[in-house]
Amino acid sequence: MPTRFTSHPLTIALRCRQRSTPLYARKTRALATIAQDSSFRIPLIDFSKFSGAISQAEKRRTADEIVNGFKNVGFIYLDKHGIPEATIQNVFRKSADFFKLPSEVKDTLAWKDPRANRGYVRIGRERVTQSSDAEEIAQLRAKAPDYKESMEIGRDWDPTYKNHWPREADVPKFKSTILEFFQTCHELHVLVMRAIALGLDLDEKWFDGKIDEQYHNMRLLSYPSVQTNLLRKEGQSRAGAHSDYGTLTLLFQDSVGGLEVQHPHTGQFQPATPIPGTIVVNAGDLLARWSNDTLRSTLHRVVAPPIEKLSETEGITPARQSIAFFCNPNGGAEIDCLPSCLDATEGKKYPAVTTEEYIVGRLKATYD
Repeated sequence: MPTRFTSHPLTIALRCRQRSTPLYARKTRALATIAQDSSFRIPLIDFSKFSGAISQAEKRRTADEIVNGFKNVGFIYLDKHGIPEATIQNVFRKSADFFKLPSEVKDTLAWKDPRANRGYVRIGRERVTQSSDAEEIAQLRAKAPDYKESMEIGRDWDPTYKNHWPREADVPKFKSTILEFFQTCHELHVLVMRAIALGLDLDEKWFDGKIDEQYHNMRLLSYPSVQTNLLRKEGQSRAGAHSDYGTLTLLFQDSVGGLEVQHPHTGQFQPATPIPGTIVVNAGDLLARWSNDTLRSTLHRVVAPPIEKLSETEGITPARQSIAFFCNPNGGAEIDCLPSCLDATEGKKYPAVTTEEYIVGRLKATYD
């Protein structure tokens, strides 16, 4: 059964934690503006001002910053979020250990069922896209599958669907490390959703009872080093343009880069520079539906970062790692327009839908 969310160790950590900011990090943070268009800015949010706030007014200021970021761009950088860097790096190490396993071992843990959404996904099996047409997606997958592999993990205590864990001897402490991190990410999700509730003029705990079942998905991602000629085919990328399905995505990424975000007004994809010590957080489709599109679920993709030259005509892209924690409402939660987001003129933009109904439908179309 899940741990009941009664206290916030992240809040305690934020209040106790002090750190100096090295010069390279300060310089990198100046790049929070996406390179090609200075008007398209992913805001950098100091989350300790919310989780460690001593007044409701201070909480509300940070909540408004977060909500405005999701209104304008759909993405924010979350700084001072309370998850120690050592914890994150340990998860990255365990993830790397898993992907180093032989293919025949990983394939025994293969993803099989969109309702379960658990297990190993080999390179080329997934093709993320905004299309909802099964035939079109199949053609895209055959022509230009996503060049990545992943491991999908859900709540481990689920009564119906079980995670596919490697043997302890193959990747020591993998299961315990991942499960602990899953819980940590859930707790951060609850805090960020409380900030969003305040920023949308709702009771701070409005979402608590609608996200407490931990119906989330953690995705460990490995983008292998690849020769650039394999990424030159039309439509090919490391991960195609898509929006995410749930409420929020917490993205932990290395320094390699490659994430691009679509400018909501020009349609151009522009790079989002990794900022040390931060988590990239974006709003998903269900949060956009819940808020009647007050909050933006923005298209994004992963492309090849700058290449390492092998010859005059060929290069190689470096390997990349990331960890995406896809935060979802409870499976049976009804996603309908929030009372504070109802437009008196236009009314509701979307019919009500349950979390499971929406996510399973998207997953069925995404995988072969």
